[in-house]
Amino acid sequence: MFDNPVLLFIQLMNGLSFGLNLFIIAAGLTLILGVLGVLNFAHGAFYMIGGYVCFSLVNLLGGFPGGFWLAALGSAAVLAAIAWGIERSMLRHLYDRDHFYQLLFTFALVLMIGDFVKFFWGSNMLSVSFPAGLDGAVNLGIAWYPAYRLVLCVLGVAVAIALWFFVNKTRAGRLVRAARQDREMLQALGINVGRIYMLVFVTGSALAGFGGALAAPAIALAPGMDAEIIVECFIIVIIGGLGSLGGAFLGAILLGLLSAFGILLIPELEIVMVYLMMVLVLLIRPWGLLGKPQAGE
Repeated sequence: MFDNPVLLFIQLMNGLSFGLNLFIIAAGLTLILGVLGVLNFAHGAFYMIGGYVCFSLVNLLGGFPGGFWLAALGSAAVLAAIAWGIERSMLRHLYDRDHFYQLLFTFALVLMIGDFVKFFWGSNMLSVSFPAGLDGAVNLGIAWYPAYRLVLCVLGVAVAIALWFFVNKTRAGRLVRAARQDREMLQALGINVGRIYMLVFVTGSALAGFGGALAAPAIALAPGMDAEIIVECFIIVIIGGLGSLGGAFLGAILLGLLSAFGILLIPELEIVMVYLMMVLVLLIRPWGLLGKPQAGE
């Protein structure tokens, strides 16, 4: 393998495209867990709905120019609306409750969404066509590489930059960081913390839907696809550090590269290697690569 630079380059790009797509999804979970402190097991189910909504919107739009990208944005908008309804009607009553209640609630959402998907889209595997003009390959000098996977890399970086700008350079982002650090003080200053929590949950869920739509052309849509992605997202959040977007970005890249090269190096242990990486990181830095130690650690 190591004497084949073309293969190494392709696997490198595969790892980056996979990791950057994972980052878009995991970034939403990082925001929700870091600010709201909610263990949102339904995040993977939101990702799954995003893929299915994209499938329906692509078929509805037909050959409309830019139809896939409108469908991807539409998926994000649908998930934002669903998340708004869930947060306003139910989730906001659980912020001050024990994490056990939050876990039960989000797990119940997983079960309901799974049945919802089977009822409306059936149990058969579905597929989404690649966007027009991106179904071929691009010559990168060293090798030809699928154009759509290359776009996933660009979009992943763009989302990372946009989130960094939002969190660090806008007033809303500063309020989000303040809500994470001291909610009571922010409330005492007259800031509507409930609105901030709603914004974070809606944004995080929209990222899950957008990530699901982007993944749809590269995977087969099927009920139960949320189970694997939620495990990978939690691994990314743990490796990177709770609430750290930079850590989530680094963790997603590491997971993507390990998956891409692990299947070549030790195919029998490729799945296990991801968990071994998480254990190794936690042994060295229990609070994650870019996370901050909590009181008592």
